Amino acid sequence: MLMEILRSAQLFARRFGVDVIPYKPGSHPIARRRRLIEHHRIDTVLDVGANIGQFGLELRRQFGYRGRIVSFEPLSAAYAKLQRAALGDVDWQVFQMALGDAQGTQTIHVAGNSESSSILEMLQLHEEAAPHSRYTGEETIRVETLDAMFDKTCDNARNIYLKVDTQGYEAQVLRGAVRSLERIDTIQVEMSLAPLYAGQVLFDDLYADLRCKGYMLVGVENNFGNAETGQLLQIDGIFRRESAVQS
Repeated sequence: MLMEILRSAQLFARRFGVDVIPYKPGSHPIARRRRLIEHHRIDTVLDVGANIGQFGLELRRQFGYRGRIVSFEPLSAAYAKLQRAALGDVDWQVFQMALGDAQGTQTIHVAGNSESSSILEMLQLHEEAAPHSRYTGEETIRVETLDAMFDKTCDNARNIYLKVDTQGYEAQVLRGAVRSLERIDTIQVEMSLAPLYAGQVLFDDLYADLRCKGYMLVGVENNFGNAETGQLLQIDGIFRRESAVQS
C-alpha cells in the first residue's frame, strides 16, 4: 500500500519537475553521503571551491554535521556571501583564496552564474548546456596550495573529508596537496566526463591518478548535464583510501 502511494506521488510530482524517492543510504545520494560522513567519524571538512557556501550549508542543514568546516573561495562577491553564510558558526572557517598547484596570483574568469567561474577558459560544450554560465568578467585572485594551508587548518583534525569543486582545476588542487593527502582518507571531487574547460583533466585520468594514490571509488553522484540532449557532463566521485575501506 505504501509503495503504491509513493508511486502515485512520484508520478504526480514529476509533472512539476520534481521527484519523490525513498530516503535510504543504499539508494539516495544525500542519505548515502550522510551515512559515510557519520560512519567514518568525519570531524573536519575542507570545502575547496566553496562559492557562496552551498556545500557548508548542506552539511549543517541536511546532514546534521557539527564538525569543523574550512572553506576556500577566491571570488570577492561570492566570498562576501560565504562569510555571511558562516557568520556566527564558530566551527566554520573561511578563506578568500583559490587552491592550486603553486602559490601566487591568477586571473579567474567570472561566470554569469558565479559557480561556473574558473581559472580555465570555458568551452562551447559547457556554454551550450548552461548559457547563463558564460563569462562576464575577470578578477585577480590569490592562489595557495593545500600543503601550505594544511597545518594551520587541520592541525587537530583526525578524520578529514576533502571536497574539491573548482571547475576544471581539480587536478591542480590535488597536485598541490601531495603531503596533505597522506592525512586525508576521504575525497569528494568534481569530475568531467567531457571537456568543459580548456586543458582540464577528465574523469579517466583523475580516476587513474587517485587509484595510484591508493584511493578507491565508493560513491558517484550526478552533478551537471545538458537538459536538451540528456548527456551527463559532470559527476561527483567520492573516494576512500583503500586501506581505510578494508580496515
